[in-house]
This record gives sequence, C-alpha cells and structure tokens, in this order.
Amino acid sequence: MMILTRETVLDVKAALKSRVEQALASRGVGGALRWWWVPGRVEVFGKHTDYGGGPSLMGALPRGFLLAGAPRADGKVRILDAGDGSAFELDLATGATVPQTVAGWRRYANILARRLARDFPGASLGADLSLASDLPRASGMSSSSALVVGLAHALTRLGRLDERDDWKAVFTSPVDESSYFACLENGLPFGPFAGDGGLGTFGGSEDQTAIVCCRPGYLSQFAYMPVRHIRDVPVPDSWTFVLASSGIAAEKAGRAQAQYNRASLSVRALIDLWRAHVGPAGSLTEALSSDPGAEARLRGVIDQHAGGEWPRELLQIRLSHFAREYPRVSEAAAAFAAADTARIAALAAASHDDADTLLGNQLPETNALVSLATQQGAIGASAFGAGFGGSVWALIDESDLAAVQQFGERWLAAYRAAFPQRAALSTWFPARPGAPLTDI
Repeated sequence: MMILTRETVLDVKAALKSRVEQALASRGVGGALRWWWVPGRVEVFGKHTDYGGGPSLMGALPRGFLLAGAPRADGKVRILDAGDGSAFELDLATGATVPQTVAGWRRYANILARRLARDFPGASLGADLSLASDLPRASGMSSSSALVVGLAHALTRLGRLDERDDWKAVFTSPVDESSYFACLENGLPFGPFAGDGGLGTFGGSEDQTAIVCCRPGYLSQFAYMPVRHIRDVPVPDSWTFVLASSGIAAEKAGRAQAQYNRASLSVRALIDLWRAHVGPAGSLTEALSSDPGAEARLRGVIDQHAGGEWPRELLQIRLSHFAREYPRVSEAAAAFAAADTARIAALAAASHDDADTLLGNQLPETNALVSLATQQGAIGASAFGAGFGGSVWALIDESDLAAVQQFGERWLAAYRAAFPQRAALSTWFPARPGAPLTDI
C-alpha cells in the first residue's frame, strides 16, 4: 500500500486540490498560491497520557486537510471551506468578524488568528485561505487539531512570521511549533506568550506533535511536558492499519468537552496532591518515575487528603489507568520494532480494556468494533483519541489492497448489523503512516 509523501500529496489529493482552487477562484483569488498538507493522526498507544507528561505512540494519517492561500495587505483573514461553502472573515484592524455569530470551525479560526496577532504585534496576517478535507469529522482522528494547526501554520507562513527575530528567538524546531499550536488550542501560555481561554479544552500536545513531527512509514514515540522525541519505529511493509469510525461524534471541543476535561483535570488534581504533600514534580509521570515506591506513596496521599470535587475513589481509579497505560507505550514501540504480533495484540487488548473499565470513556459501539476486528482476524485493535465515541484502529497483516478492502468491508458490515442506527455515519479506510504537516 502506497505511503503518502510530500511529493505525492497533490497527485493523490487531486480532488481536494480542485475543490480548493475552485473555492479560491470564486473569491477572485488565483495566481501564485501556497499549499499545505495537514494530516489527522492515529494514537496507537498512550490514551490520555500526554497532559500528565506520559508518552504516546502515534502516526500521521493519509487523510487530512489540504489548504491553499495567498497573503492580503489589508489585515483581513478570509477563510472558505471548499467542502460546504461556509466562510469566515476577521478584520484584525477592527476586530469585526463575519458572520457575527462565530461557532464551529469559524470559532477555531477566530481564536487562533487573534492570538497570533496578539503574540506577534505588527504582524501582517491578512490572508485568503481555502481548505478541503477527507478526514472524518469528530471521529477521534484529530480533525479539530489538524484544522487549528493547518490554519495557524498557513497564517504564520503567509505573514512571514518565521522570518521575524521574535519568532526565531522562540521557535528552533518543529517540536517548538507543535507545542505552540497546542497552546493555541488549550489556551496555555508558551514561552514569552501569555495564555488565554483557547478553545476551552484542557488537553496536552499529543495531537499537534503527531501532526507536525511524525514520519511517513513510521510510528513515532514522544513524551511530553516538555515535548521530547523518543524514537521512531517502522511499520512492517506487510502491515496495514484499518480505521473505523463508530458514527458517534467524539468532539473534545464540543458536546463531550466536559467529560474530556474531567479526565484531564483529575490528572492535575493528582499532581497537585503530590506537590502539596510529597514534593516538586514537573508532571505526573515525573512523580511516578521518581522511585519504585512513588505510586504507593501517592495512593496514601489520596486516601488522606482527597475529597470534595475529587473524591478518593475517583482519583485512585484515574491513577490506576495512568500508571498502567504509560509504561505500555515503550513496550508497544519495542513490539512494533520486533514485529511481535502476539505482544501487540496483548498490549492493545489491555489498553482498550483499561480505557473502558478505568478511564470510562468507551461506549458499547467502540467496544464492539474492537471485538469484531479481532474476530475478523486483526492482529490487534483498540479505540483511540478523546473517547466517548470516535474510532477504533485495527492492525492487519496484509498489504494487498483487495484483501484489505475485504477486511474493512467485513468488519464494518458486522458492526452495522449489530448497530444499525449507526450505519449511516460509520465508515472505514486503510492507512499506513504518511506525511506530517507539509509545505508543498
């Protein structure tokens, strides 16, 4: 199965390219355009670990957003969705937006453009942009983060922020940029830049790191707080990921935001207890890695001091999930490097089961997709992303497109038979890790 690369993006995504060009032409924008590819991501291991400083194992998907645009001299940011024709306009000089009610993807654009203008005073951020996507929306594949990353990256490049001294003083690597893009979303401060409300999602920087930093043909292991690259492991040529969406939207910045944020904030509560009663630590992972008795020590602190909004039982369960999930990431990376299918299968099953029983972010539909994938012969399968809906990855030892097609169709047919109410919105596609954020 072909791996999507920088050189092949515009050919493979010719249909998206045509839609973007037509959308810009409808606005009178043509001539020399700049193009960008922004993928979604698959999180293979590392469920809800990044905002606790834990690692994750990820790949860039061969589906995502194609963007194109040109700079404007009047300070207006105009963005057109080539898929449905919806549009957004922000006049950075006056602060006025069109439409006046800013919601959905327009809200993302509004927040990130305003923060870029605040963080880089005097920047010329005016731009005409259009985008098109073949990534299932709200499916747990980071469509919202890909949108934020893509729009922010396009505005920085069209505005030539990367040529400014204040940019160069802060950003020295793609990791720095991915971390900043995460702060545009979660509203946290970054370097010299103050925080704001962001999108109201208290997440980490896993998604943005995968989108910006992963490698074609490889799964990448990163750790967080701060972001650190650990290793890249090749996906054997004969293996293919098949991704199936449950048909239930997993909107970590939408209806499921409160549930997602509770999982994140409970980790903050754990590290706050450690700092108050044990000692300093930069993250929950750092605390748990400080000595062999650290987990037991923290459990004792929880029993003595937890309460109120964060009852003891809830924090003990949240600690159990985190302490069991983060070591699996390194084990899984080693298993992929060794092409150890039995170990991958066992780790995937344990990871998904803990997400269901401890993290509590799975639904009957995602549980069924996992079990049905293994029944159809997958090496292993697991849900991924924010949870409370979303998608499941299945890994199969097959690269022949016809055989992959047969697996995907069997898998989804079995799922749709079990959950006919989800049939209309459920979908699947094959994937090998592809190109990250790319200037084409």
